[in-house]
Amino acid sequence: MKKILLTTALLLGGVLLGACGQQEATSQSSNAEKLSIVTTFYPMYEFTKEVAGEAADVSLLIPAGTEPHDYEPSAKDMTKIMDADAFVYNSPELETWVASLTDSVDPEQTAVIEAAKNIQLVEGTEEEHGHEDEDSHEGHDHTYDPHVWTDPVLAIQEVETIRDDLIAKFPEQKATFTENAAAYIEKLSVLDEAYQAALKDATQRTFVTQHAAFGYLARQYDLVEESISGISPDQEPTPSRLAELKEYVEEKQVKVIYFEENASSKVAETLASETGVELAVLNPLESLTQEQMDNGETYLSVMEDNLAALQKSIH
Repeated sequence: MKKILLTTALLLGGVLLGACGQQEATSQSSNAEKLSIVTTFYPMYEFTKEVAGEAADVSLLIPAGTEPHDYEPSAKDMTKIMDADAFVYNSPELETWVASLTDSVDPEQTAVIEAAKNIQLVEGTEEEHGHEDEDSHEGHDHTYDPHVWTDPVLAIQEVETIRDDLIAKFPEQKATFTENAAAYIEKLSVLDEAYQAALKDATQRTFVTQHAAFGYLARQYDLVEESISGISPDQEPTPSRLAELKEYVEEKQVKVIYFEENASSKVAETLASETGVELAVLNPLESLTQEQMDNGETYLSVMEDNLAALQKSIH
């Protein structure tokens, strides 16, 4: 009898171990089937993650809290891109280093997706505001303004491009990408409607920012952005430019000067102090800090905060 019980126990144990082994193998197989997608900076990360959903592991290449304008990838970063199934970036006007990937990335292995490729960029040079120390940023001057993601309508276009290019590369995931993109685009459309409603009757349509990151948003909602710095946030204006801005703020009766939490606000603070106006945060979403991400902040929540901030100066 004991032998029978022992044999039964061994058989049951073998069945259970086999079942566990099958579950583990299935789990590993499921993880192995997930696509690997590398994205450059935060908006590209969120847009891609929303489209890909559970079909992919989406990673952020440029570390949280890092300024993307002057970022240069390491050899390790380049390897990470080349090993991925897809790589998503905004445009050559922001990620200027992407051009060097052309000869390195195998298109059969890695789909390279330029999210802003279907958007007509507008001109925007560093020189337009007479900045000092231009030589220190050689190779990072922007002929065109890359900040399309700060406009919810253009953000929708970027999501659509990411969706379409992912479907082209991975047609077996078409239903997933289409459904996920539609759900996220609906949220972006609601965001756009909120901006339209809040800004349509603005009595003051001019706002002053730390750097020229909101030109597309301004055009979309019939506003006027005047920036202290140019397209890149870390170039300081000349004394003559600051004098012009002081006169501009006083003439236009500007109520608020907007600065950025993740960049030096020294010049914005100086201008606000000299003109006696309020300071407020307007986040260009070039990066979120790790703390912001851990706290659950997203493109949508930050853009809602930006709208609340803008309303301080337009009424």
